[in-house]
Amino acid sequence: MNNAYFDFAEPKNEPVLSYAPGSHERKALQAAIAELKGQVRDIPMYIDGREVRGEVKKEIRPPHEKSHLLGHFYPSTEENVHDAIDAALSVRETWAALSWEHRAAIFMKAADLLATKYRFRMNAATMLGQSKNAYQAEIDSSCELIDFLRFNVHFLSQIYKQQPLSPSGMNNRMEYRPLEGFVLAVTPFNFTAIGGNLPTAPAMCGNVVVWKPANTQVYSASVFMEILKEAGLPDGVINLIYPSGPVLGEICYAHPYFAGVHFTGSTAVFQSMWKSIGNNISRYKSYPRIVGETGGKDFVFVHPSANVNAVVAGLARGAFEYQGQKCSAASRAYLPANLATEIKEKLVKELKTMKMGIVDDFTNFINAVIDEASFDNIKRYIDNVKDSNGAATILCGGKCDKSKGYFVEPTVIETTDPSYVTMCEEIFGPVLTICVYEADNWIQELEVLDGTSPYALTGAIFAQDRHAIDYMTKALVNSAGNFYINDKPTGAVVGQQPFGGARASGTNDKAGSILNLYRWLSARTIKETFVPVEDYRYSFHKED
Repeated sequence: MNNAYFDFAEPKNEPVLSYAPGSHERKALQAAIAELKGQVRDIPMYIDGREVRGEVKKEIRPPHEKSHLLGHFYPSTEENVHDAIDAALSVRETWAALSWEHRAAIFMKAADLLATKYRFRMNAATMLGQSKNAYQAEIDSSCELIDFLRFNVHFLSQIYKQQPLSPSGMNNRMEYRPLEGFVLAVTPFNFTAIGGNLPTAPAMCGNVVVWKPANTQVYSASVFMEILKEAGLPDGVINLIYPSGPVLGEICYAHPYFAGVHFTGSTAVFQSMWKSIGNNISRYKSYPRIVGETGGKDFVFVHPSANVNAVVAGLARGAFEYQGQKCSAASRAYLPANLATEIKEKLVKELKTMKMGIVDDFTNFINAVIDEASFDNIKRYIDNVKDSNGAATILCGGKCDKSKGYFVEPTVIETTDPSYVTMCEEIFGPVLTICVYEADNWIQELEVLDGTSPYALTGAIFAQDRHAIDYMTKALVNSAGNFYINDKPTGAVVGQQPFGGARASGTNDKAGSILNLYRWLSARTIKETFVPVEDYRYSFHKED
C-alpha cells in the first residue's frame, strides 16, 4: 500500500579522496589498475538485461599505452538497435508504473555501490580506458557520478511535490508522466559521469532508454552498467549498445516512439541530429525533447588589476588538466599588456614542471589524448602555427609523439590576431592560445571576445577591481553559460554550479540541477470537481 509522501533530502557532495602517498585509497586504486590490466575483458552489449555479442570485435587499448590490450567490445548492428528499442518499449508501462520510492531506491543503491564496492574499479577503468590521472578520475567517475545519482533523486522528489492550488469545491493535482516513447542517450568519451548521467536522469523520471556511449568510453560504461544491474535496475529500462552514429540515427530518428535525445558531443553532430529530427517530425507520437551540451571555445579574460599568480594557476589547471579534453577547458586567453610578460614567464615555467606519461605513474600530470584521430587533429593545429609566417608563435610545448601513446605536450600559442584560427576553433586538446591587448582598451577587448566564437559554454575573468568585475559580468552575460570570477572555467560541481551553455554550445538545460529533470517529464493536470453543476446557465443570464 502506497499512502505516504516520500521525500529524499538534499544530499552532501561526495568527498574527494586525495590518493596521497601511503593512503589506503592510493593502494586500493593501484591494485584495481593492476587487476584490470591483468585481464582481457570481453564487453557485451546489454539488451533487455541480456549480454549480447556479435560476430565482429573491436579492441580497446589505453590511449597512453597502445601496446597493451584491455579488452574487446562488439559493434552493434541494425538488428541490435531495433532490439534495444523494442526491449525498452516492452517495459515502458511497467517501469513508469513502478512507485517512485522503488525507482529512487535503485539509483540511490547504485550511488552507494559506486561510493564503496566499485569506486576503485570504476576509477581504474576510467584511467585506463580514457587516460585520466587518479585525481581527474576520482572527481569524474566517482564523485560527480555519485552526485548526479543522489542529487537527481532529490530534485525529482522536489518536482513531484509541486502541486497547483485547489480552491474550495475542487481538487487540482499534477501528474509528472514520463515521455511517451523511448529516450536516446548519446554520451562522450571525456566524462564517465556524463556517460552515467545522460541515461539515468531520464530513466529515474520513468522513461526507458537506449544508451550509446562513445567507443572510447565503452570500457568504463560497461562497469557502470554492471553497477546498475546489481542495484536492481529492471531489464530493458536502459539498453547499452555500440552502433555507428549513422546506423543509430537512421533507425532512432525515424521511429514513431522516439521521445527525446540526451546528448553530449560535438556541435556539428548535434545540429545534424536536430535536422534529422525535424525532417521526421510528422512521424512521431509526440514532439521529442532535444537536450544537448556541445562544443566550447572557453575563454579566460584577464583584467589589468588581476592577481598574476591566480591567473597562472587558473590557466595551468583550466587549460591542461585532462589534456584539455574538457568541454569547459580554457582554450583562449586575453592578457593585458601590463601583466602579460610576467604571466607568460610564470606560465611557461609552470608547464615545464608538468610530467607526462602513463596513468599508472601517479606523479604524471599529463597523460595521452583519447585516440589517433584526436592526436592528428591537434598536431595539425600545432604544425600550422609553425607555418603561419609569424601570425602566431609557440611559446611552450608543441611536441607530439604517438609511438607508444597519443602524447601531446602542453602547448601555449601566442598570436597578435584575436581572430587567428586557434582563438576561434575548438581544438579539444592541451593547447592554449593567448592574445595580448592594450591595458587601457579592456572594455573594447570584451567586445572582441564576445564576437570571436560561436560558442558560449564556459568563461572566466580575473580581476581585483570590483567595478571592473561588475562591468565584465554584465558585458559578457551571453558569452558563457558557466561564468567564473577569479577561478578557472572548469570543475563544475553537481548542485553547486549547474552546467550548460547556449549559442552553439547547446540547449543550456543545466545538468546537475532540477532544470534538466523537467525535460524528461510530461505533466498532466487533473481537476476533480466535488459537486458538479447541473445547469449550464450562469447567474447573469437571469432576467431582472
